[in-house]
Amino acid sequence: MEEVIHIYHTNDLHSHLEHWPSIHKLLTERRRWHEEEGDEVLVFDIGDHMDRWHPLSDATRGKANCRLLNEAGYDAATIGNNEGITLPFEDLDSMYLEKNFELLAANLFKQDGNRPEWAKPYHVYISSSGTRIGVIGITVNFARFYEQLGWKLNDPIDELKNCVDQLKGETDVIILLSHLGIHDDELVARMFPEIDVILGGHTHHILHEGKEVGSSLLAGAGKFGYYTGHVTLKLDGNTKEILHKKALLYDMNEADQAQDEQHMAEGYFMEGKRLMAESVALLPEDLKADPLQHSELSKMLTQALREWCDADCAFMNAGMILKGLKQGNVTKFDLLEICPHPINPCTIRMSGAELKEVLLQTSDEKWPHLQIKGLGFRGTVMGVMEYDGIEFQQKGNYTQIFINGKLIEAKEHYTLAIPDMFTFGRFFPEIQRAEEKKYWLPEFLRNLLEWKLASY
Repeated sequence: MEEVIHIYHTNDLHSHLEHWPSIHKLLTERRRWHEEEGDEVLVFDIGDHMDRWHPLSDATRGKANCRLLNEAGYDAATIGNNEGITLPFEDLDSMYLEKNFELLAANLFKQDGNRPEWAKPYHVYISSSGTRIGVIGITVNFARFYEQLGWKLNDPIDELKNCVDQLKGETDVIILLSHLGIHDDELVARMFPEIDVILGGHTHHILHEGKEVGSSLLAGAGKFGYYTGHVTLKLDGNTKEILHKKALLYDMNEADQAQDEQHMAEGYFMEGKRLMAESVALLPEDLKADPLQHSELSKMLTQALREWCDADCAFMNAGMILKGLKQGNVTKFDLLEICPHPINPCTIRMSGAELKEVLLQTSDEKWPHLQIKGLGFRGTVMGVMEYDGIEFQQKGNYTQIFINGKLIEAKEHYTLAIPDMFTFGRFFPEIQRAEEKKYWLPEFLRNLLEWKLASY
């Protein structure tokens, strides 16, 4: 007699709730169908379900996402970097307190070495026929950022080994919820043949029929709720040996749509907007913004960046501001709408020679129209560069650069404030190579703009 286990999985939704009603419908209907057939069903999320660009996620600091996972009947989830490093410590520590599922994060600890009360490294599910299914969760190793927020993140591979060692012999099936990315998933599959299924996320990979690496089946459902994954395991009912593994994806654009899906998704957005109606400033006039033009609003944010970080100078791309602000009341929602990026301030300590090279590169005519994707950026084009504490003067074919009115000196050292995006992308080699970097967490750029507008 064979036993069938159905595993449904989502990953990297990033609070794109446009298809969430249909995902909810699919998961709840499929669970009912399979259970009526006597099969086992497990539903997992692989992290980055939350993203603070969405007003409902930002207003509730992810608690609404936890509520949605509860309502859809998830059995377990792990965290991604959006849950882990875009929330202040107290917000992440309270996000899952009302969860009805297991939160699995084997490599996450408090700084005293204890695990948060809402997380555990793994959980063992027992099927109706007695099959022991061990499920482990791990998240990507952004230890430096977790540490600044008050957490301790251990090496995921080390913690995974501990979990596998504990589960070997105690389980019949091992499943990994991995927010590490496809390349690390392939490495894990080769290192740990005991893991039967790796459900992946972080790199937004799409594996329509899964991918076999060694004895493991890898699965990944892309991003933004475009797909929902389904892995089927068939086991020998007596020996518990896995006889067959199959992975497939359901395209949520083509799936049976939930009734009033668009209306429900709009409702999530409007609920968040209502929760973010708190006033932060009263403007005497419009503040315009255009990524391809210098504007008072982008200059204001660049100035706030330098002042907040107590830096000598700052630069920022105007594309960070998506649109202007109207005269009158400005709310938290307005600031989210014009600056939705989960991007933090960053300071770099560098020599005048290095700083001059970076600043000369910023004047390259390629920047304004350069389209940017990823790195936390939620806009479209880079836009023109705005500067604070920096002045360029052309003398014939030679460009002179002044920092706060003084000619830059090659051997002097300066503190430059920038959006952290420039440290992750391959924009400026000198910034990438710089050893003295400081990330200012947990504030986003929009928090700095709010702070600046309060005194406008």
